[in-house]
Parts: sequence; structure tokens; C-alpha cells
Amino acid sequence: MSGYQEQFMLRAIELARAGMEANAGGPFGSVVVKDGTIIGEGNNRVTSTNDPTAHAEIVAIREACKQLNTFELTGSVIYASCEPCPMCLAAIYWSHAEKIYIACDRNDAAQAGFDDAYIYQELSAPTAERSVPIEQRGREAGIAVFEEWILKPDKIKY
Repeated sequence: MSGYQEQFMLRAIELARAGMEANAGGPFGSVVVKDGTIIGEGNNRVTSTNDPTAHAEIVAIREACKQLNTFELTGSVIYASCEPCPMCLAAIYWSHAEKIYIACDRNDAAQAGFDDAYIYQELSAPTAERSVPIEQRGREAGIAVFEEWILKPDKIKY
């Protein structure tokens, strides 16, 4: 990792520590970098905002998108103090970031009491075998909205 890349990772770790010390949430931090500049920062804010989606990567992505006034972060790089959970990883993919650097991995997180293994197992299980049941209802009405989307001339694709 080059000097400036190390600087970005150290900033992510610094955000993790600051958020933890402020009791904002768990010990996680993240920065979004584009063209060598931090455009979004975040620390875990789950417990301080009562928002289970307020993970460091999500907070940083939201800030970066707001700053750039776009929903895409093409050409950006994510630095995370820990390997992103499945939710954050999906958000990173949706944002079109090009790379992720991590300091710690999911095994390090598990040793600290943050075990994402359950979610990874749930995602790989057949829908009918998951612990949170999923039932399909109202498919015809839902399909009608998709059909309208397909024909919508002024849609913004993502």
C-alpha cells in the first residue's frame, strides 16, 4: 500500500476509534476516495441513531454521493477499517466503486463479537429455509409497476 493509500486507511481506522470512543456505534470506519481526495467519511452510527443501516461504509457512501450530487461512485475507492458486511458490500457494488481496501477481515470482526457468518449463511440458504420467512403476495400488481417502468421514457437508469 502506497503512502497516500495508507493515509486513507489510517483515516478510516481513526474514524472507527472516534466513533467507538463517542459511543456512536461499533468500532468501524470508512472513507470514500476519488481522484486522491476523500469525498465521504463515516463511522458506525447504529446505536446513536437507532438505525441498523448506519454502518460506516453506508454513512461514507451517503456523504460521498451527496457531495458529488450523484448516486454513482464510479472511479472511487472504499477504505474500510474492516471487511464490509453483506449489506455494506451490496451498497458498495450498487455504488459502482471500483475497489475496496480493508484493514481487518470478517474473522477479526467475529473475534470482537461482530459475526456476519449468520447473514452469509442465510443468504446462501434456499429462501424457504431462511430464519426470516419470505412469502410472495401481490405479484400481478407488482409486475404491473415493472411493466410501467420498462415503458417509462424519462426513467433514470441505474
